[in-house]
Amino acid sequence: MSKTVEFYYDFSSPYTYIASERIEKICLDSGATLVWKPFLLGGVFNEIGSTPAAQIDNKIVYLKRDMVMCADYYDVALNFPEVFPLNSVRSMRGAFVASEQDKLVEYNHLMFRLYFVEGADLSRPEVLGEAVSTIGIDPEWFTQRIAEQDIKDMLRDETNTAIERGVFGAPTIFVDDKMYWGNDRLDFLDRYLKESA
Repeated sequence: MSKTVEFYYDFSSPYTYIASERIEKICLDSGATLVWKPFLLGGVFNEIGSTPAAQIDNKIVYLKRDMVMCADYYDVALNFPEVFPLNSVRSMRGAFVASEQDKLVEYNHLMFRLYFVEGADLSRPEVLGEAVSTIGIDPEWFTQRIAEQDIKDMLRDETNTAIERGVFGAPTIFVDDKMYWGNDRLDFLDRYLKESA
């Protein structure tokens, strides 16, 4: 029986960007079904009292060096953005809007690459509008839709569900009764899926 892999992600997370470039192949190789789960990492940090890496001087210095090393190792394009950390609220709401147009996966890859390769500020509505027009989403409709209450509620509800499930960072992956946190744990996910296939 095919496994279902739930991938909790936020566009502000550099390690999630790298994981997003790897996880589809991992699921494909084992016949697993990938479900993208947008949530708000900042909301999780606020709720559980965690300090983001960007607010810890020694950690952010290390993180920037480590990201270059990880991107090189996994052969993923990376230019660490000047705007960091990112206020990802609008772009994460946009994931639910893109899903309504059956363009969620395309939207996810677009947002990650715009931020972590091109350095675009995804907190700006005009940047998002211009971006989604390239994948066939009407920018005016998109900009209006991400501000509507039901979309706001979807992001809040998914974030609350993530917290209830034990999520404390991104990326977080669930399959069966197992939880994996971090890009480096995709190797363990890969092994589990292949052993279970």
